[in-house]
Amino acid sequence: MIKVNFHNFAKKNSLRVINCNGKLLDLAVPAVMGILNITPDSFFDGGSYLTTGSQLKQVERMLDEGARIIDIGAVSTRPGAVEPGHKGELERLLPSLKAIRRNFPSVILSVDTYRPLIARAAVEEGADMINDVYGGRFETGMMEMVASLNVPYIIMHMKGNPQNMQENPSYSDVVAEVCYFFEKQTAEARQKGIKGIILDPGFGFGKSVEHNYRLLSGLERLTSLEMPVLVGLSRKSMICKVLAVSPGNALNGTTVLQTIALMKGACILRSHDVKEAVETVDLLETLKKYSNEQ
Repeated sequence: MIKVNFHNFAKKNSLRVINCNGKLLDLAVPAVMGILNITPDSFFDGGSYLTTGSQLKQVERMLDEGARIIDIGAVSTRPGAVEPGHKGELERLLPSLKAIRRNFPSVILSVDTYRPLIARAAVEEGADMINDVYGGRFETGMMEMVASLNVPYIIMHMKGNPQNMQENPSYSDVVAEVCYFFEKQTAEARQKGIKGIILDPGFGFGKSVEHNYRLLSGLERLTSLEMPVLVGLSRKSMICKVLAVSPGNALNGTTVLQTIALMKGACILRSHDVKEAVETVDLLETLKKYSNEQ
């Protein structure tokens, strides 16, 4: 008989409601964050959603499939990606954000940026959450800005930057180092006045295949920090390299790793494939329900 330890589910599913610019995100049941890359060079779907019409259609599809958050990215962070600069990011982001907010007024919108002025412009145009791959380390004043905007803040771990992060990354203990990073950054965020903090261990950002799997194996140590944990495993190279597949053929591997992450306490899945991620959540929640009845 296969037995599942639901200790992490119980810890994760204690009432945890995040105020997203007046919209309440209840993580008693894990949420799926749908990815909308509006860049020409993202690793999986770059160039697919460059027009307002295609962006609105994709958002509608992800919401119909059960996404509770839409994460808009105007800068690619794949290894070696070209940095477009402040003006380029703003020119990509604002028309998309305005159109999405106008057409979907109740959806929780996250904006993937690491610049304080972009964060301010995004929230002024209707964003409800800031997702920062640098975790406050790219530009002075980011945490102060997020605190002043009074929106939740996703702090991601990354060693290096997108241009050099995969050049032989090294850790003595990847889980311990990521935990230490979060303890340091969240203490600073709280001191600056940020209330809603979400942790993203940054799978694929400055980590080898071994580091990524050690991090996933030790994910309970991050969930023990008593803050919501978001995982971005969708079609990542840690799947492709092990299975010898392209990102386009990595959906099955994505589902497997997302399942493991949920069982280890993650409560937000950031995914290109919303339908499959929502089904993963639904099946595990059903398993938990009937396991608790025994």
